[in-house]
Amino acid sequence: MPLAYSFDLAAFDFATIHGWLANTYWSPGISFERVEKGFRNSTLCVGAFCDGKQVGMARAVSDTTRFGYIADVYVDEKFRNRGIAREMVRQLMNHADLRDTGQWCLLTKDAHAVYEPLGYEVIRDPRRFMICYDKSKALNAP
Repeated sequence: MPLAYSFDLAAFDFATIHGWLANTYWSPGISFERVEKGFRNSTLCVGAFCDGKQVGMARAVSDTTRFGYIADVYVDEKFRNRGIAREMVRQLMNHADLRDTGQWCLLTKDAHAVYEPLGYEVIRDPRRFMICYDKSKALNAP
């Protein structure tokens, strides 16, 4: 079963992708519309395919210069432990449109070993990293 990788969103099976992401710990219950919008508005997406069937995907959001964020890396359970997730991230980071991007980040609960060989590590000083969980606070700040 040879694997193929594609950056062409026309090849992506968004019904399958939605089914995967709606059942993950990071986006439970996400709507089909939000999944498709997120992919279409990302800087670059990659899909993994086996015999034309989508078996994985990942996406990158980046300014293409200084910062890149890897999101929604997912591989169908039947195809895991074959290096597909790592290869998709490698392909995103090495794509001509993103090759000059300096700093990359991603979030994971349990896949550290997948990304460490690509140079990812736990944040050295987490006090420098901030996140806004409630946008209404920003909208109502003095």
